[in-house]
Amino acid sequence: MERTPNENGFLENNSPENIPFNSQDSIFSSNMFLDGDGEVILTQSSDRLSWKSVESVLNGQDPSSCFGKELVSKGETILCFSDIYSAEFSDWGLVHEAAFLGQSFEMYRFTIRGVQKSKTQPSVLVPSFYTFGHKDSQTCQMWVNRINDLLDMDAERPKSLLVFINPKSGKGLGCKVWDTVAPTFSQAKVKTKVTVTERAGQAFDIMSSITNRELRSYDGVVAVGGDGFFNEILNGLLLSRHKSSYPPSPTELNHPVENNDNEPVLDTNVDIRDPSDSGEDESPLLKQSANLRTGEDSCQTAADDLEFSFPNEKFRFGLIPAGSTDAIVICTTGARDAMTSALQIILGKAVCLDIAQVVRWKKTSTSKDEPCVRYAASFAGYGFYGDVITESEKYRWMGPKRYDYAGTKVFLRHRSYEAEVAYVEVESEKKNTGPEKESSGSWTKGLWSLLKKSERVACRANCNICKTKAGHTSAKCPSLQPYSKDSRWLKSKGNFLSVGAAVISCRNEKAPDGLVADAHLSDGFLHLILIKDCPHACYLCHLLQLAKKDGNPLDFEFVEHHKTPAFTFTSFGKESIWNVDGELFQAHQLSAQVFRGLINLFASGPEA
Repeated sequence: MERTPNENGFLENNSPENIPFNSQDSIFSSNMFLDGDGEVILTQSSDRLSWKSVESVLNGQDPSSCFGKELVSKGETILCFSDIYSAEFSDWGLVHEAAFLGQSFEMYRFTIRGVQKSKTQPSVLVPSFYTFGHKDSQTCQMWVNRINDLLDMDAERPKSLLVFINPKSGKGLGCKVWDTVAPTFSQAKVKTKVTVTERAGQAFDIMSSITNRELRSYDGVVAVGGDGFFNEILNGLLLSRHKSSYPPSPTELNHPVENNDNEPVLDTNVDIRDPSDSGEDESPLLKQSANLRTGEDSCQTAADDLEFSFPNEKFRFGLIPAGSTDAIVICTTGARDAMTSALQIILGKAVCLDIAQVVRWKKTSTSKDEPCVRYAASFAGYGFYGDVITESEKYRWMGPKRYDYAGTKVFLRHRSYEAEVAYVEVESEKKNTGPEKESSGSWTKGLWSLLKKSERVACRANCNICKTKAGHTSAKCPSLQPYSKDSRWLKSKGNFLSVGAAVISCRNEKAPDGLVADAHLSDGFLHLILIKDCPHACYLCHLLQLAKKDGNPLDFEFVEHHKTPAFTFTSFGKESIWNVDGELFQAHQLSAQVFRGLINLFASGPEA
């Protein structure tokens, strides 16, 4: 194609109008000057921008790749609209040629901002920007308008967000972390209403008392803090808005259930208690939420009275890491990186997340039956896990290091607790449990462990397992139970060093594969991990396997691992305390069930 210099000194395309492309897309192109590079032909199609240096177009030569740009197809750089978050007119100013040429020109400019993957860490996103120049201001403004119009058409991207910052999370850097990412939200024209909390429970109070009308004015809520702070916001919303039946209490399982010594199994026709019949308003947390929805709401408009329930496909949660472990962020984005989380929020990424409903029936052995509900997004644990949190509270001045110190003290103490745990049998798990698993022979058990390890399917971005939705996650039927009344329950009773229920893998920097390497974000299952009383050395081996990449922490005789949608718990004798997403929760009798994909998170899942 013949090109001639125009009055601005640019080579001119003799056909500047829009050109049909593949009978579906349309192409628009202009000669521009790219800062730090030189003259390029900038082209827009339906889903991307691309540019080539004029020299490579005319001479068929590949330009140097020393500028660090990703070059494909004879020096063409491609930037998909899904990776662009802003285009901004920059007025008149200097635009530079390639560094080794050293020339600069004054012209009108506009900047395109996008994201790219880190070359060393595939799950980490980093901002990128490109400044283009042209002698004609209208040409620059036209490009800005075209790009922004296309970005505005993406309904998945948030326009307005509630942001809560915990200044005391982790190392106390919550505000500093937000200051780092806040300009990116401004550049993307995402409005943020920011609240820096001044006391524990403040975010819970705000979210539980916010009106439905105000809540619908936001596309989501973002927590800048750790897993415990996220849990506070999660409970503030779900306690007052998620409608579901409770799981059965331990006392309601009054039919025989199977012990783990292969006794016969009998079906249990449990009476699934509905919140309206269970004294829900007597629960301290639920009473607060219920009071907020009565009396004071009598003057609300009709719009306020419209239900805001979960699951809710339009409203999403976001989490920017500033905590001690940040397991939820690592499991949902693949990186413990504030900018990566911020960019995934801005781009409107979405992934469904299972949520566990934990119901305390009795606080102590002498308490009356009084249900109290909590929700967990990552983990609920008793024994070792609760004792570490309790011990660490004495050393908050140490920051995140307090968990290492407290964990060492609790490990040396080596205390076990008597309890009974009942859980719903899963048919697929029953098929995977055979005589080989029960055999005490080391060769057979080792072979079984290798086979089980080979069957692991880790949760990744666009995970096929998480994409397959169960019926109870439908927004039209959010209250359906994740199991039936005819489900079969199995029982395990004894002395346990710990009882844990992982909603997700709980990967973190100290446990690279997490508690359960093949746990998924949205498969509708809890991973129940029972650590029976054992010698110090054996428990140390289990902990060392947790800290090891590709370890096998579950392949010990004293470890029970059950994949289940629900379980119940009753303690006997001396009691520990439950750790629910890093928050203490005292319970003598407790039940838990998981709701598949109950919430949507601004995340895309970890890359492979």
